[in-house]
Order: sequence, then C-alpha cells, then structure tokens
Amino acid sequence: MKHDIHDLAGGALLAAVGLFVALYAVEQYEIGSLRRMGPGFFPAVLGGVLALLGLIIALPAWARIGQWERIAWKEAAAVLAAILVFAAGLERAGLVTMTLVSVLIATSAAPDRRIGWRLVLALCVATLSVAVFHFGLKMTVPLWPGQA
Repeated sequence: MKHDIHDLAGGALLAAVGLFVALYAVEQYEIGSLRRMGPGFFPAVLGGVLALLGLIIALPAWARIGQWERIAWKEAAAVLAAILVFAAGLERAGLVTMTLVSVLIATSAAPDRRIGWRLVLALCVATLSVAVFHFGLKMTVPLWPGQA
C-alpha cells in the first residue's frame, strides 16, 4: 500500500518542529504557572499544540492511500523569496515597504499576472500589518525607511 506521503511527511515535520520548540522552551526558559506565566510558557504550549496538530495530520495519512502530486516549485520559490527578502530588509526599509515588496514577490508566481489585484492585496496586507503589529501589539518595528 502506498501511503499518503505528502500528509505523512508534512505532519511528521510539523510534529518534529513543535516537539523541538516545546522541549527547547522547557529546557531554556522558566515556564512558571498558569497564574504567573514565565517566558517559556507560551512557546512551550504553542510547540505542544503544533506537535499535536502534526500528529493529527500524519497518523491518518499512514492508513490513507495517496497519489503523487506535482510540487509547485515556482510558487514555493516565490513565497520563500518573499520571506527571505522581508527578513533581510525589515530593519532598514521598514514594515510598510517590506510588506508591500514581499506581497508583490509572493504573488509574482500567480497565474493572473495583472498588477492591479497584486497592488490592492499588497496595500491591504500592509495596512493590516501596521494595524496589528504597530498599533495592536505595540511592536517597535520601524514602519518606514530611516526610522529606528
């Protein structure tokens, strides 16, 4: 029997990453309690949840018959490039600029090559990013180039 290798591998990878994060947080940080959470509490819980979700994906895939599907290399490369560009330029270019650029890079592999919907999406994501990270979470990420 051929197993559903995509879900099996993806679930196992999620479980492994989640388990690593949870164990690292438990080993390296103070966990605390529910009433007085330490800095490792949240990462440990999230790592445990990710490991559990990975198992929920992987275990049923072991019994399922899967078929080979084409991997969308162009799309995957565009998303990875967008993440790397965002991470490399965030401190220098700011949240707004890097969000706009990253969305445009990530959508460059989309079948619809028109720029209009890509610009609207980039503006919406940038607006939401500023609302969530700058105003909501009060993160000290520069919004524009030259801000520190």
